[in-house]
Amino acid sequence: MSSRITTQSRRTLTGLFIWIMVAMLGTGVSYAADNADHERARQAVEAGDVLPLRTILDRVERDYPGKVMEVELDREKGEWVYEIKLLRKGGALMKLKIQARDGTILGFKEKPGKPHKPHEQGEPR
Repeated sequence: MSSRITTQSRRTLTGLFIWIMVAMLGTGVSYAADNADHERARQAVEAGDVLPLRTILDRVERDYPGKVMEVELDREKGEWVYEIKLLRKGGALMKLKIQARDGTILGFKEKPGKPHKPHEQGEPR
């Protein structure tokens, strides 16, 4: 019986080891891609092709109050564009597209938040 447990343990450990190696490789590839994206963005800011994120966020916070949920900096048709997702008061989600070179708003989409249902009598709050 002890050899059967040993064989099962080896299979389990081998499977676990392979899974860990695959996970580590996936993390390394993602990390390298993140570094490359970060470096491209840094170079674009230094070259004056892109306004710093802080400058963009200051403008967004002033004109579109809400909580910043996500920021992306992408190339679209040869131009740098910030895409910023906001959670607005009342639960509305807003996505802004901003020209990264000068901060011009290129467009936005807003999805209204879900309305809160009033509690009926007797329901716990």
